[in-house]
This record gives sequence, C-alpha cells and structure tokens, in this order.
Amino acid sequence: MAPGGHIDYSAETPDIDHLVDIQAITPQLVAQYRRELNGDVATLMPASLRDEIEHYEYRVGPGDVLSIVVYDHPELTIPAGAERSAVEAGNTVRPDGTIFYPYIGRVQVGGRTTDEIRTLLTRRLASFITNPQVDVSVAAYRSQKLYVSGAIGSARTLPITSVPMTVLDAISEVGGASENGDWHNVILNRDGRKESLSLYALLRDGDQTQNRLLRDGDVLHVPTRETQNVAVLGQVRSPGNLNLGNERITLTDALARSGGIDEIRARPSGIFVIRVQPETSDKIATVYQLDINNATALTMGTHFPLQPQDVIYVTAAPISRWNSVISQLLPSLTFPGRISGTATQLGDL
Repeated sequence: MAPGGHIDYSAETPDIDHLVDIQAITPQLVAQYRRELNGDVATLMPASLRDEIEHYEYRVGPGDVLSIVVYDHPELTIPAGAERSAVEAGNTVRPDGTIFYPYIGRVQVGGRTTDEIRTLLTRRLASFITNPQVDVSVAAYRSQKLYVSGAIGSARTLPITSVPMTVLDAISEVGGASENGDWHNVILNRDGRKESLSLYALLRDGDQTQNRLLRDGDVLHVPTRETQNVAVLGQVRSPGNLNLGNERITLTDALARSGGIDEIRARPSGIFVIRVQPETSDKIATVYQLDINNATALTMGTHFPLQPQDVIYVTAAPISRWNSVISQLLPSLTFPGRISGTATQLGDL
C-alpha cells in the first residue's frame, strides 16, 4: 500500500444557511427589474460632477509651453522673429515651475492658471512698460496626462488641457470601446484605488452617474469580456457556458440557448439562479428560484436579467435534496478565502 493510501479522517462541514439568501422570482421582483432596466428618463449629471466641470481650471505645470503676448511690444512677444510657431517661440516651464521673461527675470508660474499668470506679468512689467496689455495662453500641454488602454480603438496617452475631459470624452477620443470590450466594467485607476464604471449604462441609458471628470495620472482601462459568461447546468439539453456580450440576456434567453429544459427529467419548481455577492456583503450568494409549473411563469424569466458569473441550475432532484446541490456549487463560485470546505445544509426552499 502506498504511503498515505489509507487515512481515516473526519471533518465537520460549516453551516452556511445564514450566509445565503433565497428569493423567489415573482411578478413584483420582475417589475422592479423592468423599472430599473427600461426607464425612459436618463439619469441626470450629479451636482458634484456638474460643479467640478463648471469650476474646472487648468493649472500650468513643468513642460507646458506658454504663449505670452504683450501688445504693441513685438520685441517681447516674438523676440526670435515672426517665422516661428507659438510652440517654438513660447516659454517652456522649467522643472521648478518657473519661466524667464525679459525685463523681469524668473517668474513662478507652476500651479497657477493663465489668468493668474497674466495678472502677475502685468504687475511686474508695469515697472518697465506703461500700461502693459498682456495675454497668456498655453501653446502646448505637456505637464499632465491620462492613459487609456485595453479593448479600445487605439490605446494611447491623452493630455489634460484647459477643456475638462470626462470618461466619455476620453473613450470617444481614442476611437471608442471595441466590440469585445467589457462595457459594463470599465476600470478607473486613480491614486492607487480602482473604481468600476459602466460605459454601457452611460451610453445606452444616459446614466451620468457613471461619468467622471478625469485628472492627471488617471488610468482608464476597458477589459475584454472573457469572464462575461453564465453557466447553465443540470437538466437542460446543452449545458455549458454562455457569453453574455454587452447586451445582457435574460433567464429565459439562457435556457433557450441551452436547448431548453429536459421536460422528462427536470422538476418545474427547480430552476435556480445562483448569484455570488460582493466581498463587502455579509452574504456569500443569493439564490433565485423560478417555478414554471405554470408555463406562463416563463414570461417572468424573460424579464429577469442575468449578470456575469451567474449559475443557472435546473435540478431533477426533489427539493429536499437541493441543499446538497447548492452546497456543492457554492464553493466553486466564491473567491479563495470566502469559505472553505463543502457545506451540506442550506435550509428548506
């Protein structure tokens, strides 16, 4: 006998009844989903985002090129001659945030707006020029950038300019999200934190709560939809994984794409959707049950939208045995560290 070939052991499985919610798919639940998904009124831009955009000001930084015009004084405006472009003839901001300007020497412009720089230059030039008329603009934006990557038309770096740029602006600027991109989970990385945004809701439903004003150093990533699947298991004719795509499918759609229910072996009351809850939830999963003893109940399934990584299970076992089925499925659906072992009790459905 090989070493370890016979080991007696016993393990007590944990009770997870209190960690799983069970909810019937009812007309009330379906009506709630229909209101959420088919609302006719787009979500307006949040007041906080509107305020950010309205009060947005670009502040000059190292590497930016300033175009400074002093009217009636061409020797100050284009000291190197008129043949050069504004960028070539402009004043590049040094790493310490300063520029050198005739008569007044070094000027600290880093962290200031163009209006603030104009006021500063006007005040200091007044000692050398009578009533100076000064205009300041940014000829080249080089100090602040954001990055857009992933399943998009063209991954690249975008400069932050005097025109506020939102998530929608940035995605449009790079050619839009590609067909194989996951529009529901666009990731915004900012200051070491990640935020998931739905480009789909923003574009299809006009949900402005999914929009953000972008800042220097932001990274916007559109992942591919490789994980955007649902699994259909149990008593269906063609069990397996279904790709959701960006247009979400419903429970009835998924059953139909799997060849339909095996009417001989399946129990009409045993159609379940298992949905894992986020790490922050005190529950590990919610189990939705659809009873189609009355075939018209399938119409409720046509309005029950599925989410990525949902598991549809059509059981042939009596309801009393469903506890063991769900307990075997749940550990494979949760992330490492969520639960350990295999549980066998869920509670009566």
